[in-house]
Amino acid sequence: MNTQVIIGLLLSVSPIFELRGGLPVVIDYAVQNGLSIWPYFFIVLLLNISVIIFIFIFFDFLHEHFMRIKLYEKFFGRHLKRTQKNAKKLQKKMDKWGYPALMLLVAVPIPGTGAWTGTTIAWVLGLNRIKSFIAIAIGVAIAGLIVLLLSLGLLHGIYQFH
Repeated sequence: MNTQVIIGLLLSVSPIFELRGGLPVVIDYAVQNGLSIWPYFFIVLLLNISVIIFIFIFFDFLHEHFMRIKLYEKFFGRHLKRTQKNAKKLQKKMDKWGYPALMLLVAVPIPGTGAWTGTTIAWVLGLNRIKSFIAIAIGVAIAGLIVLLLSLGLLHGIYQFH
């Protein structure tokens, strides 16, 4: 496998760059080599979506173990309980607007709004995992399409001048 593709795939699952950083790198490789962009697009998309499951499991495991540490339990445990208590008060609004808002947050292709952030918010607020997964995955797909269109437009403009 080409180094550029590997870098793009690694960026796709990283917490800072995610799909927004990895997809243009992979699409650039496909365009440069005259390959179909679609297999690369779907691989990056699926990798970024798979992060959602990893983050939920990671937080559950770490949080459970860290709660045994007094300093963590005192600081984070208290804040998490208060946040979750406030989220429960807003449960009806969360069911109606929380998941579409989560989807839109993830769909905006700027740093800090991807699957990592959306899943962290869903975990902290104690949102339903399945509904959160669906909302975040749809947001990732929308962001992927936006980034793909931007990448193709930017790449087309760049290659037009060479």
